[in-house]
Amino acid sequence: MQQTNNIILSLIEKVYANESSKNVSLKKYLKGADILKQGQITQHVLIVKNGLVKCFYSEENCKEFIFDFLGSGEVVGEIEAIRHIKCLCNIQAVTDVEAYSFSTSCFHSLIEQNREFRDVILGELAERLIKTSQRASFQKAYSAKYGLLKLLDIQKEGNLKLSKSDMASYLGIDIRSLNRLLHAE
Repeated sequence: MQQTNNIILSLIEKVYANESSKNVSLKKYLKGADILKQGQITQHVLIVKNGLVKCFYSEENCKEFIFDFLGSGEVVGEIEAIRHIKCLCNIQAVTDVEAYSFSTSCFHSLIEQNREFRDVILGELAERLIKTSQRASFQKAYSAKYGLLKLLDIQKEGNLKLSKSDMASYLGIDIRSLNRLLHAE
């Protein structure tokens, strides 16, 4: 559930130490803050230093679907920077967050000039595609009840406290169905 990537974090910390402050900065976001907004243009790519963010898509009917929770070393805004497109989804701070922020032009320079960075970003994109495919298969193959049990175990292991709304959005069900599942337990 909560993704982390210490390799990317280590790489960006080296870049941060070597770059001038105008190219890479460390930003702080309070719990609940909107970091990226779906449909808006962003000029920055962020790498989470610490904290937890949720990546979610908002439907036109105001329903949300949570793709994932991202932790230390995870990258946001990279797809938008690579494709030169508006934000595909929302990124919101679940806890207080610190993130390295750098311009899309700096991101492109790193991709072009730093093979290690490029390879790690490509690996990260491939890993996300694999996990998204596995999660979609899991949700089709298993009941929501089984998914809830797994989610509750993950929360316990990670010492996380998710709202019912976030739990339902992550499972792809409505709150009423979630309450029925919780009541049955």
